[in-house]
Amino acid sequence: MKTTKTIFQDGNHKWVAIVRDPQRPDYLIDTNEYLVTHGGQGLLLDPGGAEVFPAVFSALSSEFDPSALAGIFASHQDPDICSSLALWLEFNPDMRCYVSWLWSSFIPHFGGSAETFVALPDEGGDISLEGLMLRAVPAHYLHSSGNFHLYDRVARILFSGDVGAALLPPAEDGLFVEDFDRHIRHAEAFHKRWMGSNEAKRRWCERVSQLDIDLLCPQHGAIYQGADVQRFINWFDELQVGIAGA
Repeated sequence: MKTTKTIFQDGNHKWVAIVRDPQRPDYLIDTNEYLVTHGGQGLLLDPGGAEVFPAVFSALSSEFDPSALAGIFASHQDPDICSSLALWLEFNPDMRCYVSWLWSSFIPHFGGSAETFVALPDEGGDISLEGLMLRAVPAHYLHSSGNFHLYDRVARILFSGDVGAALLPPAEDGLFVEDFDRHIRHAEAFHKRWMGSNEAKRRWCERVSQLDIDLLCPQHGAIYQGADVQRFINWFDELQVGIAGA
């Protein structure tokens, strides 16, 4: 069963991380889901695959009324991102799914109708959650050709999808990065292989360095906080990516 942890709260504005499922089959990659709530509505970020839907739904329900979910934010098209879409829409057919325009005719194969999808242009844009403006930040080719991250300037949180992800061994699977140098060893091979463009990486590093970020929250692994956020950006900026093992 997945666990939940509130990582930000100010009045009715809240971020909850839905993480770590020890009962997950070993052949499935572990994923983090994030819930943003404001004014009684919620937005679920990268809700995960169909296989983990029961665990995510149960964990979310312990924190928030799922019927108040206004939508889903899908950073890109992968099955571990949003293949559970049809199951969420069975529960609430009026939910919207925010996704790059590039995938707005592909992700419907997971479920939904033309009205379900809000196609984001390449430059990104704002998503309103009961008056809270969240910013879709371009992260194309990191690793998907149509890819977005989500920034909350009030909470100073950047949801970074696969950027920052680390494949952690069981003994080092805490919620937050505790030893950056030790942690980043579990991220290096993943970033070299899955991030496809050094130019796109450089542009992303320049873009997010201009944002005030207290927490950088990836879809896999641990959350970077405080000085480790800029430490990660600097590390990523210097890393050569798009490299296969052979």
